[in-house]
Amino acid sequence: MRNAFVRSLMRLAAIDPRIVLVTGDLGFGVLTPFKERFPRQYVNAGVAEQNMTGLATGLAREGKIVFTYSIANFPTLRCLEQIRNDACYHRADVKVVAIGGGFSYGALGISHHATEDLSIMRALPEITCVAPGDLWETEEATAAIARAPGTCYLRLDKSAAPPTHAEGERFALGRARIVREGDAATIVASGGILAEVLAAAEALAGDGLYCRVISMHTLKPFDAAAIAAAARETGGIITVEENTVDGGLGGAVAEACLDAGVAPGFFRRIGLRTGFSCVVGSQPYLRERYGLDAPAIRAALLAALRGLTGVKKPGGISR
Repeated sequence: MRNAFVRSLMRLAAIDPRIVLVTGDLGFGVLTPFKERFPRQYVNAGVAEQNMTGLATGLAREGKIVFTYSIANFPTLRCLEQIRNDACYHRADVKVVAIGGGFSYGALGISHHATEDLSIMRALPEITCVAPGDLWETEEATAAIARAPGTCYLRLDKSAAPPTHAEGERFALGRARIVREGDAATIVASGGILAEVLAAAEALAGDGLYCRVISMHTLKPFDAAAIAAAARETGGIITVEENTVDGGLGGAVAEACLDAGVAPGFFRRIGLRTGFSCVVGSQPYLRERYGLDAPAIRAALLAALRGLTGVKKPGGISR
């Protein structure tokens, strides 16, 4: 996803000199083409993410559209106060970009596991919060947040779903995308975990269960109408996020259902429920370990459907 982001940002910078990229002393290989082509639109702020965010806000207040860039928790949680008080409060055109969402840097441990950021960033006032699921969504989201006024958060993943867009399709912030049709149930995903969801949906189709799959690429503003429709038109809803279930995608979906006064046939949240993710390993390994991979998603949906018919659920599906 980071390569797709840089490609899109370079196209934007070529036509708009207001675009500025500020890095927290990383990304030299992938950012080198940007630095060489746009030296006056590139700043290395060093390993000082709080200062990076303050600098970005100052540049934005002078008319720039500033993208800050660092790994996972560092441009977000480390400088949350600066994002809140400097950027969001002033509605500054600061676009916070975190690479390595979820378990992308799983082998580096808890300091690099970005598993609360969606919940925390979504809670801030005056912010747009985006987690694209595939490379097309990544490129389109980059352009969209550059156009959007105010502060934005873009969470990028090392993994990505295969292409999901139709020819001529238009991307819009705050508008969910139905990437697979079905009415047995709806599976809602944010971010690169969409790949696992699509694999689960394909396996469920082999079981004769055709599920609607929604890419909820924008957590804020949230497409509540798409969720209300899913609750009415399909058998139930399961949410999948590489994030804690506390305050993340699952919470947003539950809120949307209650606000709309609709109740899905069943509702399940798949995400982290075990506190800190203290296990280390590759992203696929950690997804399997914490019940976030395609087999676990398929099993959870089958268990939920069995529950509707009164059949006893198998054990070990509650993650």
